[in-house]
Amino acid sequence: MSAPLLFSIVESPAHRDFSALYRRLGIRELKHGSMRKAISALKQQTPDFVVAEFMYGYGNNYAGVNVSNLDVFLYSLQKYSSSTRIIVLVAPAELQYLDKLAALFPLHAVLPLPVDEQALERALTQQVTINAD
Repeated sequence: MSAPLLFSIVESPAHRDFSALYRRLGIRELKHGSMRKAISALKQQTPDFVVAEFMYGYGNNYAGVNVSNLDVFLYSLQKYSSSTRIIVLVAPAELQYLDKLAALFPLHAVLPLPVDEQALERALTQQVTINAD
């Protein structure tokens, strides 16, 4: 059995580098600098985990159709894998909008920024859904 695969989608400096944690847990990481690249990678392999930052679409950034930067990727992910665990990193000011995303997609964990490494480790090693309060 191969090691679990994680897509780390890093679109801002707020998304810290957790590569050492992933290695320690025996998780293979593929880093993507954009949603477009992550969507393209889905055609090659499906991840067991996705770690990405939630950015709410306040205005016309997402043409009023999508809730956030994650929507298009998560719709694509549904085509390839329904079992991928989605871990969302979110700025405290954006937490109020996260329910809109959670209504569309099952989220495994929601971690407020700045992310505590132990909280991320728990999200990666536990089967239960974890949400920020």
